[in-house]
Parts: sequence; structure tokens; C-alpha cells
Amino acid sequence: MRNKFELEDFEPVTPSPRRRHLKLAQTEDELSQVRPLKPIASIDSPAQFEPTSWPAFVPDSIRSNDSARPAPPPAAKWILKRGHSLTFCGLFIFTFLVYFRPYELFPSLAWLSRSALVVAILTLAVFIPTQLGLENRITAGLREVKLALGLLLAGLLSIPLALDPSLAFKSVAEFFKVIVIFIVIVNVVRTEKRLRRLIQLVLFASFVLSVAALADYASGNLALEGRRIAGLIGGLFSNPNDLALHLVTMIPISLALCLGSRGPLKKSLYLVCSLLLITGLVATFSRGGFIGFLCMIGFLAWKIARRNRVFVGALALTVVLFGVALAPSAYRSRLSTASDDSAVARTDDLKRSIWVAARHPFFGVGMDNYILYSNTNKATHNAYTQVAAEMGFIAFALYVWFLVSPFNRLRQVEAAARNSKRKPPVYYLAIGLQASLVGYMVVSVFASVAYQWYAYYLVAYGVCLQRLTLADSILGGSGDSNKR
Repeated sequence: MRNKFELEDFEPVTPSPRRRHLKLAQTEDELSQVRPLKPIASIDSPAQFEPTSWPAFVPDSIRSNDSARPAPPPAAKWILKRGHSLTFCGLFIFTFLVYFRPYELFPSLAWLSRSALVVAILTLAVFIPTQLGLENRITAGLREVKLALGLLLAGLLSIPLALDPSLAFKSVAEFFKVIVIFIVIVNVVRTEKRLRRLIQLVLFASFVLSVAALADYASGNLALEGRRIAGLIGGLFSNPNDLALHLVTMIPISLALCLGSRGPLKKSLYLVCSLLLITGLVATFSRGGFIGFLCMIGFLAWKIARRNRVFVGALALTVVLFGVALAPSAYRSRLSTASDDSAVARTDDLKRSIWVAARHPFFGVGMDNYILYSNTNKATHNAYTQVAAEMGFIAFALYVWFLVSPFNRLRQVEAAARNSKRKPPVYYLAIGLQASLVGYMVVSVFASVAYQWYAYYLVAYGVCLQRLTLADSILGGSGDSNKR
């Protein structure tokens, strides 16, 4: 029977009596092992249960009832309460606007050009009171959240010393939106269904971009200097190198969903999607994308084929070489070229950005201010030297830590399901997300994307997957809290 003081909007998920004795760690990071398929412990008698203090709003009649359930530790409240349904709707719409930009696809929708900002503000307006009501804090104290806020602080500190403070301030304001949405994602995505819907939305956008890239290449619509295609959608994907980076990060996720799906129809759909993403990657003619794809596919094969790594690795390499052989001759020619004007300019900016970072080691030269120091009036074309040169070496360390941190979480999910006779979908998704991060870390060596959405969505996916699996482990593997 539901207690009268419970808030209906928060939909509390109550664990079964056999699981009410659990003593949770004070922080999520203290929970070092995930067991998604079985309860952590069991209780044989009510005498083993040690009640904790009741919240102040609980009536005396409830407090005096010895059989009533005590309040959970503060660090575990997010596990026991579902909420943020309205906030997730806003997040979903915002992600749709960021990845599809309908006002660019259809001129008649030009009035929606600022819709993403409006939706972000409304989403944040709903998120803050709901989050305070659920957990009495703005955000969970996750390591990745602290690192992201550290990067934002480094950007703020770089403004006064920037050569063009107004440019740095504008860039920090844009970066602020990225960090805010990242925090919203890791707090709002509280069910497996929400995580899958968000990933599927971005995957569908990637599918559309790949089809458009193939159509442009086939029709000869080479908008970039008459040699390469431009993305169908502007913003994140107008540059073919940035589009290639995105496709490299989505290919392993699509393959993971294919391996984890339970029906032939779903497997076929995800497999076709994966093949289209790969062909779309080829249409970008991106050399960095190809290098990232090789590293990503090698990591994916190494992780999945634990007992036949040599065979699977050799098979994967054979398939890649066969695919390159079937690719257009212009693509093979571009891959074999490493001394053209573009490559020379990128090498020069790489050296220059390292020199600028060494000259401004503490606060950098200001976000997006490196272009004022470049010999060719261009960006660094390297996410790591971009952060080091524009925000300092401390920010560089925070950025690398931010990218590496989810690997430990995802390895926990992978290890918890590794010995299962039938691998659950989260096992493959955890491996796919690790491969996505590897692909991003490699391709971002050739692109100035440190302040863009790519990495922050990927890290958020990894954090959410581990939190959901951890919740399922604490609740005894019932999965009730994750699937709704």
C-alpha cells in the first residue's frame, strides 16, 4: 500500500523485502564492482536489518512502525526514484534539433533557428526543481561531472588573458551549453529505455547523414573545393572530417546494438545501418577518419573475440583491406598522400600549437584564440593541443582524464556480464562505447573538436550505462528500475 506522504510524480521504485538490508557506499565511485544478474546479498530474518533515521517529513505514525522501510542513504536515492520524464522529453527534442537542424534542411523552418537554445532553457528550467526535489542537489557528484566543470572553469579563467577576450567569452558561453546538457544527460537518463532512445535518435541522424553523403558523392555534388562532399546538415557535420569523426564513433555502437539484439529483424537493421555508416565514412575521404576506423575496429575485434583474437583480428584486417580495394581509386590515392598542402598546413599548426601551449602553460591564450597565433590563420586541427594552447596544461590533463574516466566504468559493466552463458545487450553496448571513445580519441588528433558535442555525449552514454547497471545490481538484478 502506498504511503500517503510519497510524491506521485517521482514514481519511487521500492526494492523487495529481501533487498532492504543493503548498506550502500557513500558515493557511487566507491561501488567498484557491478553485478547485474544477481543480488549482492540476502537477508534471512528481520533482526538482521539495521534501520537508519527517518527524514523529517515522515509522520510519527510511520516512524513508530518497526516494519516500515527506512530511508536509503543519500548517495543511493537516484537508484530508488524515477523521475525527470518531462526533462527527458526536453532533452530528446534538444538532441533532435542539434543533430538534425531542420531549419537548415527546410528554408520554410528558418524561424526555428534559435529553437535549440529555447528548448535548452526550458529543459533546464524543468530540470533544476525536479532534480532538487528528487535528490536535494543539482547534480550527482560524479567524477566526470567534476572534470567537465573543471574544464568550464579553465575556460572562464582564460578570458582575461586572451588576446581577444570577446571571442573567448563567446566560446565559453557556447561551451557552457555543452557542459550543462552533459550534466542534464547523466542525471536524467535513469532507465535503459531512455538511454536506448537517445542513442537510437543519434544513430538515425548518422544514418541520414551517411545516405546523403553517398548520394552527394554518386551525383558529383562535391561542395568542398570540388573534391570532397560536405555534410547534409551544417553545424557539427558541415566539414567532412568532422562528419567522419562522428561516423567513426557511431559505427561501433551500431555494431554493438546488432550483436546485442534478440531478433533477426533488429539484427539485420543494425547491420545494414553499420554498413551504411562505413560507406558514408568512405565518402568523406577523411584520412584521419580512416586511421580512427582502423584503431576502433581493431579494439572492437580484440574485445569481442577474447578466445580467437588472432583469427578475428586477421579476418577484420582482411575485410578492411578488401573494402579499401573496392573503394574508389580517388579514395585510395588520398589515403596514400601525406605531403599535400593540407597535411603540411596541419603539421605546421600542430608544431605551432605546441609552442603556444609551452609559452602559456597556466591559462592558455583563451578559448578559440589560437587562430590569432596561427601562421595560416587556422585552428590547431588537434583537440589535445587545442585545449593545452587555449586553456593551459591543467585543462589538458582534465580533458584527457575526462575522456579516459568512462573506460573504468564500462569495463565494470563488461566484466560483470563476461561470464554469462548468454551475453546481455549491455555487455556489447559497453564494449561498443569503449570502441567509440577509442575512435574519438584517435580522430580528434586531427580535428579541433574539444569543445563540441561529440565527446560529451559519448562520455554521458558511458556514465549512464554504468549507473543503470549499478542500480540493477543493487536492486538485485530485477531490472525493474532500468527497463521502464
